[in-house]
Amino acid sequence: MSSKLQVLTPQNSQLIFIDQQPQMAFGVQSMDRQMLKNNVVGLAKAAKVFDVPTTITTVETESFSGHTYPELLAVYPEAPLLERTSMNSWDDLKVREALAANAGQGRKKIVVSGLWTEVCNTTFALSCLADTDYEIYMVADASGGTSVDAHKYAMDRMVQAGVVPVTWQQVLLEWQRDWARRGTYDAVISIVKEHSGAYGMGVDYAYTMVHKAPERVDHGPVLAPKPAA
Repeated sequence: MSSKLQVLTPQNSQLIFIDQQPQMAFGVQSMDRQMLKNNVVGLAKAAKVFDVPTTITTVETESFSGHTYPELLAVYPEAPLLERTSMNSWDDLKVREALAANAGQGRKKIVVSGLWTEVCNTTFALSCLADTDYEIYMVADASGGTSVDAHKYAMDRMVQAGVVPVTWQQVLLEWQRDWARRGTYDAVISIVKEHSGAYGMGVDYAYTMVHKAPERVDHGPVLAPKPAA
């Protein structure tokens, strides 16, 4: 059986963030950049909930790319930042060693979120696949390219080479798999409410209006209508 028929689990996965830095994000034109950051942070929180080992690598931080999003670092305040000069993360031994340490524990499915899709993501994915038996799961909506075409054709090229395209929420829910898994249920729902747009709004509505749960935040008094006429 092809290993790609296996679903992602917290036990068979690891995650890498590549160059989630502001100067790289400035060049993204394939999707809304605020949505991109929302999805990146949602994915990071998901990995944290499920104890999925996460690698953060950066390129030319001081000279060009700027510091990693503070919202991402807040999820992993203890994580080392693996600095590089090469646009291809696979060229850096620190990155290879971090991934290999997790792969040695059976985590050969590498979930990838990075900038830019057509450069840093593509070169990493192709080089990694060429040298190892790892699998690459490219998070399309937590990665961005310099144009819609740049992102699309980079994704197409990687898929042709065997990369599996996914979305961040797909990864989150694949890790959860069963709502009977109560140990992570509340944390997953919390991520959904904050990062999943209309889906999160729907969850809030169902909790408060249907199930009569309290609202998530405290607020001032609700003043009754007072017609002006």
